[in-house]
Amino acid sequence: MVTLRPATKDDIPLLRRWDEKPHVKAAGGDDDWYEWDDELPRNADWGELLIAEEAGRPVGVMEIIDPAKEPSHYWGEIEDNLRAIDIWIGEEEDLGRGLGTQMMLAALGRCFADEKVRAVVIDPLESNIRARRFYERLGFEFVERRVFDQDECIVYRLTRAGYEALAACP
Repeated sequence: MVTLRPATKDDIPLLRRWDEKPHVKAAGGDDDWYEWDDELPRNADWGELLIAEEAGRPVGVMEIIDPAKEPSHYWGEIEDNLRAIDIWIGEEEDLGRGLGTQMMLAALGRCFADEKVRAVVIDPLESNIRARRFYERLGFEFVERRVFDQDECIVYRLTRAGYEALAACP
């Protein structure tokens, strides 16, 4: 079972190592990567960085933000009461084990615990077919093709009703 905890400065060496992994680089595109020394510890009302752990072992990292409040305005003009999620699994041997699904379910539960949140948006690279299929299996629906910075992405959205249907499945 995967649990989520806030990322701390102690996680920086691990996060830097994961940033160098080929599968993480391939999923991230050409956008600037995180400056972990600046990001952690982050105490912002618009977002959080979380470490996913399996039996106490870090396996991935997630960022959950309010895209309308995030200061870089990465998402541009966007409606209120949404959340955006970024997710990646650190080690190659942890891919394909169902950890991403567990991480997303935990993050979605966290997002929709706020009754004001209407939907969650994500923006995988258009070329990342594996990620796109993963999100579609979870019930995310295509919104648009969009270029963020230099990356060609697909924007997907999961509504509260979509999440409730997902959470009701055994």
